[in-house]
Amino acid sequence: MQTIIFLLLLFLIVIFSILLYYKNKHKRVDKLNSGECPSCGAKPRVFYDENTQRTFKQDVISTRVLKNHGCSGVNDIEYRCKVCGLKEVYSQSSFSNCGM
Repeated sequence: MQTIIFLLLLFLIVIFSILLYYKNKHKRVDKLNSGECPSCGAKPRVFYDENTQRTFKQDVISTRVLKNHGCSGVNDIEYRCKVCGLKEVYSQSSFSNCGM
């Protein structure tokens, strides 16, 4: 009986650990997509020129597509922070890039 309870408890801990991992991963990717560095917390800077009355935005995160696997595949995207030098690669689905 103790073995069954222990295995059930261990199973629940593993399942919740996996869910927590994916939640943190998606939270990190969302920060990168919004232009904020999850490591150093740097945000994009916005400047306003009063002479021309235009706003300029200086991005902190630069993105680059490493591999594009077509309409039904995934894109491997590299995110790089210009402030702290963070470099991460994530795979994202590319269903929105289909021209059908």
